[in-house]
Amino acid sequence: MQLPPALNPVFHQNVRTRLTLLLNAGACSFTELKTALRVTDGNLDAHLRKLSAAGYLHSQMILKGRSQTMYSLSPSGKRALATYLSNLKAIIEQPSNDHRTPRR
Repeated sequence: MQLPPALNPVFHQNVRTRLTLLLNAGACSFTELKTALRVTDGNLDAHLRKLSAAGYLHSQMILKGRSQTMYSLSPSGKRALATYLSNLKAIIEQPSNDHRTPRR
């Protein structure tokens, strides 16, 4: 029996999965991410720090009337996300070899 591929624990969390998919589509501000994900400031900040600590996040301060930080995935973050999604797909598509009836 072949073991399923391991999933990256940095991405394998509901909010971070959704967060990285948003960032994979393009740069977003903190406010845009908070609104899209419907999370608190503290919750979003914690997830952004986790991605940053892993080297998966790029942030840039810009001036749009007032300064704001734009977030995007770093090149290593994009590669890691692609690997995560590929492994997740492999798990989903893996045929089940266990056709036994579950015990009660």
